[in-house]
Amino acid sequence: MSRRIKRMNPKPRERDERKEARPQQARGAKTAGLRPGGKPGGSKPPRFAGERAERRPPKATVEKPAREKPVETLLPTKVQTVTVTADENNMRVDRFLEARFPGLSFSHIQRVVRKGELRVDGKRVDSKDRLEEGQSVRIPPLKLDAPKAVGELSEAAQKTLKALKEMTIYEDDDVLVLNKPAGLAVQGGSGMTRHIDQMLEVMRDSKGQKPRLVHRIDRETSGCLLIAKTRFAASHLTGAFRSRSARKVYWALVPGLPKPKQGRISTFLAKEESEDDTIMRIAQHGDEGASHAVTYYAVVETAGNKLTWVSLKPVTGRTHQLRAHMEHIGHPIVGDPKYFNIENWQLPGGLQNRLHLLARRIVIPHPRGGVIDATAPLPPHMQQSWNLLGLDAARFDPIENAPEE
Repeated sequence: MSRRIKRMNPKPRERDERKEARPQQARGAKTAGLRPGGKPGGSKPPRFAGERAERRPPKATVEKPAREKPVETLLPTKVQTVTVTADENNMRVDRFLEARFPGLSFSHIQRVVRKGELRVDGKRVDSKDRLEEGQSVRIPPLKLDAPKAVGELSEAAQKTLKALKEMTIYEDDDVLVLNKPAGLAVQGGSGMTRHIDQMLEVMRDSKGQKPRLVHRIDRETSGCLLIAKTRFAASHLTGAFRSRSARKVYWALVPGLPKPKQGRISTFLAKEESEDDTIMRIAQHGDEGASHAVTYYAVVETAGNKLTWVSLKPVTGRTHQLRAHMEHIGHPIVGDPKYFNIENWQLPGGLQNRLHLLARRIVIPHPRGGVIDATAPLPPHMQQSWNLLGLDAARFDPIENAPEE
């Protein structure tokens, strides 16, 4: 089992640069800002800075480029061949079909792809494969569900829309950032009837297109969740994640005091499945299904050396990466039902036995220029713990000095 932690040597920063980079302090529900100065596409956002006082960055002036002519939806009653447009470049095959033919069921998409009825440049593809501009896509006859008429929402749909609005910490024509509450899943699963992806159905536009998930966070993790409202935004934002232009910061509460106080965790992780559960285990290079995972961590504040508030910066985005990495170095996250395995450890009185992990902040280039910088407040159970332990959520966050590999 590999275990490697390196000390970080943070570079000194100029005082005026740090002042300019300070984010807006979370207060209430609205905690996100859109910063000017970024470039569309692969431009890197500024490093993370401390969070001392509330500052509202100036609004960015975003010049919207001319949009391409919308692709007409043709009824697929017979075999047809279409060409991938520039707006659809790098789009997944299943997303491409969903966008072209609103009302096409997920199961039907999977079936036509799995059977090889859909071909790209004459070749079979997988639903997760990505398309390139100019490619020729052969589409077989499809069965469409009747598109829902755009009109007045039902009472249940209005409640769902209101719930989404209450979660919103940033929104414009292309992007939505939600403060996902702990306990609400991002996507459906066995027996799952309510989740973010399903809730987004109420936000379908007049063409039947609904907002798309750009990334995911665990069900019991709260905090920043990025949503693309347009195909244009989805393509650029997913590209930013693949190129690691997106910067994410998580906060967690762990037992003990990690040493060194700032470090790098580098391991291979592989999925281990059983009848009852799925976890990520530490693996060796070359193991089947093993993927390299890198996390930077920094101690922010301690509570009597018994509990520590740590800030985490994942470089890679593996399943359960932060939870598995903190368990690997002997400091599993408090309330983690999968990875907390310290025997005879007692939860301090007053703290809830729930996962103490928050997707605190996300900084990513905006598809049309500028930078999205969204910050989520502590969820109620973590705020209660911070209050009981005397931790100050406004403290400077040293994770800003973590390298941007």
